[in-house]
Amino acid sequence: MAHHRPRAGGDGTLTALPNAVSEAAPLPAGFGIAFDPGTRFVGPDVLFGGSPRRLLRLTAAGARTLDALRQRPVGSPEEGRLARRLTDTGLAYPRPPAARQPADATVVIPVRDRAAGLDRCLAALGGRCPVIVVDDGSRDPAAVARVCARHGARLRRRPSSGGAGQARNDGLALAATPLVAFIDSDCAADPGWITQLAAHFADPLVGAVAPRVRPVTGLNVVGRYLDARGPLDMGGSEAQVAPLTRLAFVPTAALLVRRAAAGAGFDPDLRFGEDVDLIWRMIAAGWRVRYDPAAEVRHAEPGRWRPVLARRFRYGRSAAPLARRHPGLVPPLVLQAWPATVVAGLLARRPVIALGAYAAGTGQLARLLRGWGIPARDVPGPMAAAVLHTWLGVGRWSAQYALPAVAAGLAWPGRRPGRNGGLGGPAGRRLTLAALLAGAPAAAWLRDRPQLDPVRFTLAYLADEAAYGAGVYRGALAERLADPLLPRLARRPRPWHPGRRVLP
Repeated sequence: MAHHRPRAGGDGTLTALPNAVSEAAPLPAGFGIAFDPGTRFVGPDVLFGGSPRRLLRLTAAGARTLDALRQRPVGSPEEGRLARRLTDTGLAYPRPPAARQPADATVVIPVRDRAAGLDRCLAALGGRCPVIVVDDGSRDPAAVARVCARHGARLRRRPSSGGAGQARNDGLALAATPLVAFIDSDCAADPGWITQLAAHFADPLVGAVAPRVRPVTGLNVVGRYLDARGPLDMGGSEAQVAPLTRLAFVPTAALLVRRAAAGAGFDPDLRFGEDVDLIWRMIAAGWRVRYDPAAEVRHAEPGRWRPVLARRFRYGRSAAPLARRHPGLVPPLVLQAWPATVVAGLLARRPVIALGAYAAGTGQLARLLRGWGIPARDVPGPMAAAVLHTWLGVGRWSAQYALPAVAAGLAWPGRRPGRNGGLGGPAGRRLTLAALLAGAPAAAWLRDRPQLDPVRFTLAYLADEAAYGAGVYRGALAERLADPLLPRLARRPRPWHPGRRVLP
């Protein structure tokens, strides 16, 4: 994949790894691997899964190496190379050796007028690591200074607010340890979170590791909604972080970085989305970024809708500046040709078109997999899953960018029933649009089982997504760039695609 030239953070660029090193360096000895729950073994030498999903065929020697990896940690360069390939594709995740001693890390905390939150944050850290607090132009700097003095934290004050990114850059410049832990002042970390994450840095290619950021909420409707859909909570499944994959980014509300990989830090021109930009520049430079939910940090969430939706609007505004800096990496929706045609047929209430597209896509996939020795009975499932995923994705896109138009379609009475009766006329149109809008929130409700009834959860979900979409529109107008609004058609029009033959 081609990347835009990484934009410098601060006054310099990130330290890039040589391509030969980043691609060929094996996972170090002592690391184990654990396969992703979605990885399937299709015969003794073919694996299916990862993100994006792919087929991977092993040579005979590779299959023997894989058998060894399934029984013990990496013990040879061949095993390390195969383990690297599996973890880079998301088919498996690394299991680093346990950390033998506390991490040599400095904690950097940006703060602005949150003295009480800073007090809780520093108390949770417990003095395990040196701390640099950067006061980003607080109106009551004395309160921040008193908290820092009470906890023995080093304080740097900025005369005016430049945003969290610039404040973190100031702290990063003062840090002298190999690792730097960013954490926001409204967060409280579990004991040992840095030690847990630091074990991953035994891999010399790892540039950053993120913990899970769990929301701290109230008991009202807002709190119960955010408990299920906290904006900083990336979920309970570990992941390799990379653009256009299942987990495209991680927030820097809590993040452990390798000092050498961070370079000059965050882009000072970005007030929002600076964390995404830093992660993507790291990845473009050859570093690996991992998400490890075994380590947790708590983040205080607001208890009212106005600040919640205002924050989502601000997040949305970052999409266009990010698209300008990282062309092709910020599509709101990526569509596969055949599943998208099936969904288009369903939305148009043309079942013949939908069935024809489904049959054509299934046939194409069957022909592709025949050469891999995979039976045809394994084809319909992935195709159906791709159609469902596309339906949910189009529904979410509609909630973000076309909610007024969909609402108008639901309210418009129409002139007459269609030739197919109710399903072909206004009633069918309303049913289709309602199913489109309700699909994504219904799937989220069934998956997360929030302590909120489905109706209120759906209304909150739609308001949340519409606020984000409004921010994207605002940012796109400011940048005069339509890319973050427009769905993109993937080059490979099928739900699976083959990987290379892998030599250990």
